[in-house]
Amino acid sequence: MTGEQPVLDVDAVIGDPEIRIVVCCGSGGVGKTTTAAALALRAAEKHGRRTVVLTIDPARRLAQSLGLTELDNTPRAVPGLDGGHENGGENGGELNAMMLDMKRTFDEIVAAHTEPKRAAEIFANPFYQAMSSTFSGTQEYMAMEKLSQLRSTDEWDLIVVDTPPSRSALDFLDAPARLGRFLDGRMLRLLLAPAKAGGRSMFSLVTAGFGVVSKTVQKILGAQLLSDLSGFVSALDSMFGGFRERAEQTYRVLQDPQTAFLVVAAPEPDAVREAAFFASRLGVERMPLAGLLLNRVHHCLVDLDADTALAAADELAGVSDLTADALRVHAALAAQAARERAVISRFTGEFGHVPVLEIEAQATDVHDLDGLRAIF
Repeated sequence: MTGEQPVLDVDAVIGDPEIRIVVCCGSGGVGKTTTAAALALRAAEKHGRRTVVLTIDPARRLAQSLGLTELDNTPRAVPGLDGGHENGGENGGELNAMMLDMKRTFDEIVAAHTEPKRAAEIFANPFYQAMSSTFSGTQEYMAMEKLSQLRSTDEWDLIVVDTPPSRSALDFLDAPARLGRFLDGRMLRLLLAPAKAGGRSMFSLVTAGFGVVSKTVQKILGAQLLSDLSGFVSALDSMFGGFRERAEQTYRVLQDPQTAFLVVAAPEPDAVREAAFFASRLGVERMPLAGLLLNRVHHCLVDLDADTALAAADELAGVSDLTADALRVHAALAAQAARERAVISRFTGEFGHVPVLEIEAQATDVHDLDGLRAIF
């Protein structure tokens, strides 16, 4: 690191008993899932914490690296932790892993807050079936819901969250509020007005009142879709307000000192730009940013710049080809390291107060616990 940029002490974060939630965020393809798993493993093995890692990534990489055949919406114990215990480390730590199933999580919310008959109506509604699986923002909202569920059980010393692979890392913060506003919106509440008015349904009354406009809307959206939507909203009557309230509660938890955000990035322009946006947003939202983790950074073993190495290689060509080849390899690495340093400086120049930890690029992909242990 250059200047006075503080170095991130990962152990101080994951080993602090006052910190109960670690949120790994950043753009897609920067290694968030692997980083989250490595942090959770270290918290369990080195610091003896009962830890669960929640991933939203549907890929199987996390399960494979943790030695599990699959992950689902229920925490699964990870075997083989250091210390000889079946599912725990020598310090008493435990590690569990799970992957968010957003539809199942939505179903759990409905079942918990409605009577069985009403829940069955909701589950059977076509609009609910589509919304619970594909609606924009549902995944991020359900990630927040699952985080709230895990926290409420008080079963875990530390919850590590791998945020969704969204178009933008900011979606994790924005989408729950958007979905909450939709589910608690004025247009949907209009459909919750008294079921009958003058012998006609509210839907028919609205249709008659808006005339041509409503016919146009019905033509665009389809009468069946509007009917499904009306039935969905009516069935959810007992839950309205709860969506927004729970989102706001979890949002406040994310602002609390018990939570630590770790922004994960790679030394690439887009990833670092996204990290800077996220760091700014966390500051605006008064959410605790613990630091930046820079994945896949390349370092040189010797202090020799690319131009000097190439010049030396040219001089040694034909004299010592093996040495010349080694110098060219070093020149390529030095050039890459210099490019990465320039990209990293765009973040450190703006956020000189944010602790940063550079994680060396791994020679191979991480595919087991030993690979995860090598990260930190």
